[in-house]
Amino acid sequence: MDELKLFTIDKAIGGNQDWFTDYWMKLGGCGAVTACDICIYLSLYFGKKLLYPYNLAQISKKDYINFSNIMKPYLSPRVTGIDTLEIFMDGFKDYLADNGEKNTNFAGIYSNCSLINFKNAVCAQIDKKMPVPYLNLKHKDPELSDYVWHWFWLAGYKKTGDNLMVKAITYGAEHWLSLDDLWDSGYERKGGIVLIDAK
Repeated sequence: MDELKLFTIDKAIGGNQDWFTDYWMKLGGCGAVTACDICIYLSLYFGKKLLYPYNLAQISKKDYINFSNIMKPYLSPRVTGIDTLEIFMDGFKDYLADNGEKNTNFAGIYSNCSLINFKNAVCAQIDKKMPVPYLNLKHKDPELSDYVWHWFWLAGYKKTGDNLMVKAITYGAEHWLSLDDLWDSGYERKGGIVLIDAK
């Protein structure tokens, strides 16, 4: 079992797109929220202070909403959503570059790979204390309806028999989900994860 340090914003764990007053960001700002959360995490725990332009000692909802508006041009909501890893990585890279960050790189793994490779990649990232952005597209399991066509991030894992449970951070809360179930979407077109390498 391994879990990352988390941060709170007015008692919420990470950001929440429901806070936004911008209609499109409230509807489809999950990619931007995930990037904002990752920036705060890297600022807090990897010393990359340029990535979050507000007070890290007390992260407020007001500052977070302002930050999301800074991130919006890089990962703006669109009709089909940020529905590939490449769209997310390209937008996030542009934000990092514009803020002087040159030592953080990304690689994407779609979940059409084997389950064991997918599990190993998630565990390896969290073992390195690195959050894992996750894109989930359509899914056959109605219990995962809140995660359909949605970006969130993983902040921990624990093994229960052959099953791997992961801690998902989204909508200002943490939820333990089965990575086996997430991976097995039942659809040909799949989401995936982004691997972050920050030096």
